Amino acid sequence: MLVTKDLTVRFGGHVAVNGVSCTFKPGTLTAIVGPNGAGKTTFFNLISGQIKATSGEVQLNGNSLAGLSPSARTRAGLGRAFQLTNLFPNLSVLENVRLAVQAARSGAHLRGLNLWSVWSDHKALTQLAEEVLDAVAMNDKQATPVASLPHGDQRKLEVALLMALDPDVFMFDEPTAGMSADEAPVILNLICKLKDDKRKTILLVEHKMDVVRKLADRIIVLHNGTLVADGDPATVIALPVVQEAYLGVAPKAKVEEGV
Repeated sequence: MLVTKDLTVRFGGHVAVNGVSCTFKPGTLTAIVGPNGAGKTTFFNLISGQIKATSGEVQLNGNSLAGLSPSARTRAGLGRAFQLTNLFPNLSVLENVRLAVQAARSGAHLRGLNLWSVWSDHKALTQLAEEVLDAVAMNDKQATPVASLPHGDQRKLEVALLMALDPDVFMFDEPTAGMSADEAPVILNLICKLKDDKRKTILLVEHKMDVVRKLADRIIVLHNGTLVADGDPATVIALPVVQEAYLGVAPKAKVEEGV
């Protein structure tokens, strides 16, 4: 499981994340919500190592991740997708996924394999990459340069790279950002499939409440970097303080008065 203990970061006099303690268990998708500037992405950055914590700790499977770089945290089992796609634009779709497959397995039975070695010598890796692409319905785009893909397909490919890495924890930061109404369901369906593996933990930063309602087993709410609500979706969404201050829903009395 993933655990944060009193996780805090300060930028000068501003406390962006303030003593957040949470436990995220396998088999659960937790949505992290809150208004703009609440500290959601900063919290993600602390977990994945993009930002160094001022105090507090992140643990994965009982081991502290303190002092580990983002790449080391990935090797430890954290898989992160960003608001902006993070791909190799000049390589093909298949080459992107093969690199991820190779990176995930280079520490075990492929120990010593050079990341940029000739792929034709490693048919097993290519087959695994093709299986991942099949899972995200992108096998027909294997030879396509990533730079020429539409935004929706780039988001799908980023999910494919995470799947190829086979992490213990999947972290999605607004996965449907910038996607059309037709493209977004594809990503949401992929995340639903990931939920079927009860060994995995999924964290989702999202501001679209229809997405949260569809996917989340649990919701935590951040405000000014502080954890203010934590529970099952129905309970958290029904809290007046969440509806008014964090989800932008006016109280019933104010609606009736036309406010």
